[in-house]
Amino acid sequence: MIKTSEFARRRKQLMRMADDDAILILPAAPERIRSKDTHYPYRQDSDFWYLSGFAEPDAVLVLVPGRKHGECLLFCRERDADKEAWDGPRAGPEGAIDAFGMDDAYPISDLDDILPGLLEGRSRVYYHFGRDTEFDLKLIGWVNRVRAQARQGAQPPHEFLELGHFLHELRLFKSVGEIRLMERSADIACRAQVAAMRATRAGAFEYEVEAALQQAYRANNAVAAYEPIVGGGANACVLHYRANNARLNEGDLLLVDAGAEYGLYASDITRTWPVSGRYSKEQRALYEIVLDAQRAALAEARPGRPWIAGHEAAVRVLTEGMLSLGLLKGTLKQNLASGDYRRFYMHKTGHWLGLDVHDVGEYKLAGDFRELEPGMAFTIEPGLYVAPGSKGVPAKFQGIGIRIEDDVLVTKEGHRVLTDGVPREIDAVEAVMAGS
Repeated sequence: MIKTSEFARRRKQLMRMADDDAILILPAAPERIRSKDTHYPYRQDSDFWYLSGFAEPDAVLVLVPGRKHGECLLFCRERDADKEAWDGPRAGPEGAIDAFGMDDAYPISDLDDILPGLLEGRSRVYYHFGRDTEFDLKLIGWVNRVRAQARQGAQPPHEFLELGHFLHELRLFKSVGEIRLMERSADIACRAQVAAMRATRAGAFEYEVEAALQQAYRANNAVAAYEPIVGGGANACVLHYRANNARLNEGDLLLVDAGAEYGLYASDITRTWPVSGRYSKEQRALYEIVLDAQRAALAEARPGRPWIAGHEAAVRVLTEGMLSLGLLKGTLKQNLASGDYRRFYMHKTGHWLGLDVHDVGEYKLAGDFRELEPGMAFTIEPGLYVAPGSKGVPAKFQGIGIRIEDDVLVTKEGHRVLTDGVPREIDAVEAVMAGS
């Protein structure tokens, strides 16, 4: 797990970037009601967690760079024996200091009285405007209270800036501690994918395969990082298919896009395997194209290469393959220029990965795609989706959807695939399906 000292270093680094006349305000994720008196499982806001390691709701982190009486303040729930008997222990303000390394802590009920005083004399406010309308209004109210005292010499903030501008750049580069958690998350996700392969059989339902995934997550103290996509046959052509309730048919492929969340860090894997245990000739042909596209994208995963280079390499290989099979007409140059390949490949080849499945971080700097650097983590996930009824496409390819996705860490030497624990080569996949 991440040490308290690392959370403190992150806060210090962010405050250095913001400078001494700023104040940074970040509320915890609110609890969400599912129905009547039941709630959705609580999951802390990723930015709040990144800076605090504090897992409770009803909390606000305030960073005040250069403040003599303490720069890192946490407002949180007080200890309450009666409520803790129902919902579990709370850290309380004392625990926020002792266990989480805060300079000072206050009851959350004191926020309305204390925060205006912290805003006074600060010229810039860093905050995630638009995320939480209720908190937005509270913040505006606190600022207006300071403004109302301007004739008495109070100095209200005059500049409001997006907190993510600095914070998300920090989150883009993973520390040693974060990488360990991502490795563990990836390992659990790999076990789950292999379990799902072995749970696949003709006549079963997609949700039975999903159950194998979920069992592997929970057995390893993880949860699903997102709703698993378990799409058999033509369902694999629906990119965000989530029903997971269709019967699996002999001769179809099954696409499973699923990841674990361990210690709040996500993994994200997709494999596509044959329900019957062996790929057909047509399935093999399309699968090999996607696999070659992933190899081409992986070759671009190294420091100094633009992030977009992997996507461009994958698109080229996919387009060449589709031309060779007759899914596309014309020349490679024409298809790349026109974007006709998007009929069958409509998404980018990857995304940042970390505390969020689609993690934060800019893909472009000053209008140009940024170069990869050590410590960045992202997915590489080319695919082909030939939906039923695709015009001009041989019937034998229709209804086939294939995606191959892995998690990749950029290193000084090049890259490391974190999800090699689940096979992607045809022979290796078929061996798992055969029980080898």
